[in-house]
Amino acid sequence: MITTAGANRILLLDVHAMQIQGYFDIPVDHLFATPVLFDYFKKSKEQYTIVSPDAGGVERARFFARLLKADMAIIDKRRYEKNKATVMNIIGENLIPGSNLIILDDMIDTAGTLCSAANVLAERGAKKIYACATHGVFSANALDTINSSALTKVVVTDSIYLNEEKRKDAKKVEVLSIASLMADAIRRIHEDKSVSPLFLDAYSNNITVLE
Repeated sequence: MITTAGANRILLLDVHAMQIQGYFDIPVDHLFATPVLFDYFKKSKEQYTIVSPDAGGVERARFFARLLKADMAIIDKRRYEKNKATVMNIIGENLIPGSNLIILDDMIDTAGTLCSAANVLAERGAKKIYACATHGVFSANALDTINSSALTKVVVTDSIYLNEEKRKDAKKVEVLSIASLMADAIRRIHEDKSVSPLFLDAYSNNITVLE
């Protein structure tokens, strides 16, 4: 539909499934919000342990952990019905007690799984528990669930507009702007320049080799 409407190039941000790029027969530029999220946490003097909320997010969590020079843990969960999951095990559990954690994901929808994970991590002795994601969907009672959970703070970008009504309930949510990232990418595309330096330059001082 987008192509038929006349679009001749697509700019995406942290798509939930990388395969989506393959549906287009026009050029696609896929951006990551990692530089924005990374800049937020690197300013803190705290030491973190990065937590992947499931096996599918391990690669994302590993890369973020390398950027912050942090340890990493993985939550093993079993999903029995839509939007509900039970935490079964924590790989790297010895890293949890007394640690400041960042649960890293691409989006937060109902926040049920996220908050369940946070509560389990708190029971295992975590000090502060942050959640970090690109897209804050916050459907249903997500914000109430977050407010009543063990989460210290939830950090998301403004890729999805958080209206004034939701902002009143978003007591633990901090929203970061991706305006500069998107603007730089659009400018580079119009000037026929590479978009890669937006990410390589951001990481060059913190990582030696990108995998």
